[in-house]
Amino acid sequence: MASASGQPQFIASTGNRSFSNAPLIPNTEDQIVVPDRKSWKNLFAYMGPGFLVSIAYIDPGNFETDLQAGAQYKYELLWIILVASCAALIIQSLAAKLGVVTGKHLAEHFRMEYPKVPNFILWVLAEISIVACDIPEVIGTAFALNMLFKIPLWCGVLLTGLSTLMLLALQQYGVRKLEFLIAFLVFTIAACFFGELGYAKPVASEVLDGLFVPQLKGNGATGLAISLLGAMVMPHNLFLHSALVLSRKIPRSVRGIKEACRFYTIESAFALMVAFLINISVISVSGAVCNSTSLNPQDKASCQDLDLNKASFLLRNVLGSWSSKLFAIALLASGQSSTITGTYAGQYVMQGFLDLRLTPWVRNFLTRCLAIIPSLIVALIGGSAGAGKLIIIASMILSFELPFALVPLLKFTSSKTKMGQYANQTMVAAVTWIIGFLIMGINVYYLVTGFIKLLLNSPMKLGAKVVCGILGFSGMAVYLAGITYLVLRKNKEASHLLALTTAESQQSENGQGDASMCRREDIVSMQLPERTPVDLD
Repeated sequence: MASASGQPQFIASTGNRSFSNAPLIPNTEDQIVVPDRKSWKNLFAYMGPGFLVSIAYIDPGNFETDLQAGAQYKYELLWIILVASCAALIIQSLAAKLGVVTGKHLAEHFRMEYPKVPNFILWVLAEISIVACDIPEVIGTAFALNMLFKIPLWCGVLLTGLSTLMLLALQQYGVRKLEFLIAFLVFTIAACFFGELGYAKPVASEVLDGLFVPQLKGNGATGLAISLLGAMVMPHNLFLHSALVLSRKIPRSVRGIKEACRFYTIESAFALMVAFLINISVISVSGAVCNSTSLNPQDKASCQDLDLNKASFLLRNVLGSWSSKLFAIALLASGQSSTITGTYAGQYVMQGFLDLRLTPWVRNFLTRCLAIIPSLIVALIGGSAGAGKLIIIASMILSFELPFALVPLLKFTSSKTKMGQYANQTMVAAVTWIIGFLIMGINVYYLVTGFIKLLLNSPMKLGAKVVCGILGFSGMAVYLAGITYLVLRKNKEASHLLALTTAESQQSENGQGDASMCRREDIVSMQLPERTPVDLD
């Protein structure tokens, strides 16, 4: 791709480590072009990526962890949602900035920066996180099918493998229509929970106390807090967001890049605020209803072991007998919308790390098969209770995986070698590193304390405990060594940015002359087809 002056905007390396612009899906004629002018109307051109990313914050995994958090600890874990949402906004904004400034998404930076062996290991970890993200979608869809058609859970798990074909069939009617339908159904369930808040009447002072006073009381609170964190800040979202922003043609002037970063942050803030309110309402309703003194014995039993398959009774005051059906439809919509984002995150990860591309339905089917196997085994053995616990485990895996995507992102965006004048300011860098170390600290604390308790309470003989202890702590040492490697390794590969001269920059700032525009055609071609063209002029 070339600029107006004939200079290359990006210099791709040659050989195996270069990326190709060959499209994954036949390219469409539409494009979203941001005019090189100062106007708040430009915000509309940037709308989209943040909302696609926010779908992951209201997927079945979030609903499951929110329901259990409210049922078991009332409002005590609301502060985790607040902290995670604020952290998510900062982290997602950094992911968007990395793509806007460098013209390459996060997975491509991994391939540029790290040697082959570490790069391959990081790719495997990224793929595991995508599979872990897909497990709640599989189980959530199976629960929805069970509520709608009384299909056994294990059979519903198998049927979720067909969701790929269903999505491809629906896309022929226009993906915008599909996305609007999904958003409508998800926001319908949100409206129902907001309505239920009026009936449940949670005590405002208790809700505010849960939001702003950190506390972890009772057995299992730390594990559930990690699940909430993992369900909110997902590794695959960092890869996804940094790639989605490359679908826009933005001015390559200093003002144009800063405006793109600012508007992407505003859009992400709005989208994540909606997701935050939905999560808060689910926990508040679950906490208020399950801790009510007037609860009947059947509902009290449901609260003791609350999962997605039993949660529709929470909406009975608003929806009556329709509660289970509408909850199931919204759960189905939530799972399928998350499948869309998961599929394309997988595409970007595979293309970025390995320069390898698969057609979307093949990619989706492979990931779904890997998620179906553990889900099917647990559904057959443990039923709905076991499937609900598997969602919690998958969310915990996402939390443990997060540092392997987050640490490189923080290093890349704080590096002047890669970002030039757009590198993170000292305050932003300090806050993001504090967030990163807090996440890693909580993970390590839970791993160590949980493993020690498991060994002490295990009926195994002393010799077996010693062997398991050596293996377990060796695994933790490898985990910490991997994170330490990412933290201490210096960035070596520079990003090849198009450098405007002072005169060219000033000319662009004054609106005189054409600023070069940047859009990655290979990223655009990975988008869902049949997007509506946007013309702001």
